[in-house]
Amino acid sequence: MRSNTVKKGFERVPHRALMRALGLTDEDFGKPFIGIANSYNTFIVGHIHLNELTGAVSQAVREAGGVPFEFGSIGICDGIAMGHPGMKFSLPSRELIADSIEAMALAHCVDGLVLIPNCDKSVPGVIMAAARLNLPAVVVSGGPMLVGRIGSRIIDTNTAFEAVGQYNSGAIDEAELAAIEAKACPGPGCCAGMFTANSMNCLSEALGLALPGNGTIPAVDPGRLGLAREAGGRIVELVREEVKPRDIITPAALENAIAVDMALGCSTNSALHLPAIAHAAGLSLDLNLFNRISAATPQLCHMSPSGPHHIEDLDKAGGIRAVMKELAGKGLIHGESLTISGRTIGDLVKEARNENPEVIRPIEAPYRPTGGLAALFGNLCPEGAIVKRSAVAEDMLDHRGPARVFDSEEEAYQAIMGHRIMDGDVVVIRYEGPRGGPGMREMLQPTSTMAGMGLDRTCALITDGRFSGATRGASIGHVSPEAAGGGPIALVEEGDMIQIDISNYRLTLEVPEEELARRRARWSPRPPRVSEGYLGRYARLVSSGSRGAVLD
Repeated sequence: MRSNTVKKGFERVPHRALMRALGLTDEDFGKPFIGIANSYNTFIVGHIHLNELTGAVSQAVREAGGVPFEFGSIGICDGIAMGHPGMKFSLPSRELIADSIEAMALAHCVDGLVLIPNCDKSVPGVIMAAARLNLPAVVVSGGPMLVGRIGSRIIDTNTAFEAVGQYNSGAIDEAELAAIEAKACPGPGCCAGMFTANSMNCLSEALGLALPGNGTIPAVDPGRLGLAREAGGRIVELVREEVKPRDIITPAALENAIAVDMALGCSTNSALHLPAIAHAAGLSLDLNLFNRISAATPQLCHMSPSGPHHIEDLDKAGGIRAVMKELAGKGLIHGESLTISGRTIGDLVKEARNENPEVIRPIEAPYRPTGGLAALFGNLCPEGAIVKRSAVAEDMLDHRGPARVFDSEEEAYQAIMGHRIMDGDVVVIRYEGPRGGPGMREMLQPTSTMAGMGLDRTCALITDGRFSGATRGASIGHVSPEAAGGGPIALVEEGDMIQIDISNYRLTLEVPEEELARRRARWSPRPPRVSEGYLGRYARLVSSGSRGAVLD
């Protein structure tokens, strides 16, 4: 056991003395040490209940013959950080989360880890740590929030964001706005739709690093506590069996995760996080793989924000295993992939049943014949860009319009709120990439406001930043290379025509190459927006969005 480094031999008398002060006994020094990374804080509604789950994990670890050590991990609420400079810290927090878990685990020589995240960057952050450390690990998340209700109307967090645009355009009055605010978030859990947090919780199950049910059991369901207890017992077994994350995070497992991603219609942010997870595991993940898998994988679920269903509906319909069973029926899943349950994906899906063929469509009758995400390429994004195809209206899949160019999210939002964006416009928001932002802000505020004003069916948005999983419409993010690095998006001028062809994976700036060359010769890098502190270091080290915005 790795923990023998700090607990065996006469040289470790002072180490054991310190641990005896924690309450450890002679018997404990013969047991595996299990680190439990708890993302609890009282900023995030998705995290406010995690102490209860952590307690259940700790108790189960003790009962299974391990010694639990709890420690904290930060988390940022993307909803609260949205629409102001605080969002610059959201994606960078993923690296802090992974780094802090690495530091705690290696400094204290733990034998295994239980990772308890729940929201947008905490889930990929803990998985990156597990892949990097390659110590036995189990992910058990806090689970999804239930939907809100106003009478018979079902609402969620995205309803609240879109209500701002509806109110601004006169579509709803102040009383309805207040009712949405009061009812959109009814209790603990990550926001109820197929937004980033739920996307990554579902994909952790498809990857095999989480137990069945992790992606969909609601936060307030007693089954979530049962899952925590099961995770606590299982980690001790994994340590004894020496099963490690890189035994599980294989190329086949990543392809399984992408296939489930396409079937569910997950957040565009999964195209940032899965490459980053692969990188942490010593693998590479090319954006073209998303398109190859998307072309073969039908969209089986129609989840909020683009559809009527929510995570609680998916759970009742059979959850991720039922989705994977449908995919497996057409040979779209690698059934031999190992999971932390000790069983293969193929074994697990055999037990699944599709309890609601409207929530999880049979593979012969999908919502769409292709997957929910698409990677676009062209002279505006030579290294790629990402769009949530499943959230785009059919008549916007092929769109041509004039560029409305803004060098920050704030400038674009002011134009939207000021009714200066017209039908047909292509809003370009640049210098918001990983380096230029810095932090690659998630821009739900402009997209949801446009949707609330009805512009999501007539206008497009393109950015080197990123969009929320709650975004709908022709919102194309992760444009790479970014403007701060001299990418073509930096050369776009007001009124340039842009052709969007999502069906053929193309994004084209209709400007002759000779003119682009002249503009490129005139372009010069901008001074960094932030040069000090964590964001300054992040901006100097971060890679392209096409590579998952990992730190080099």
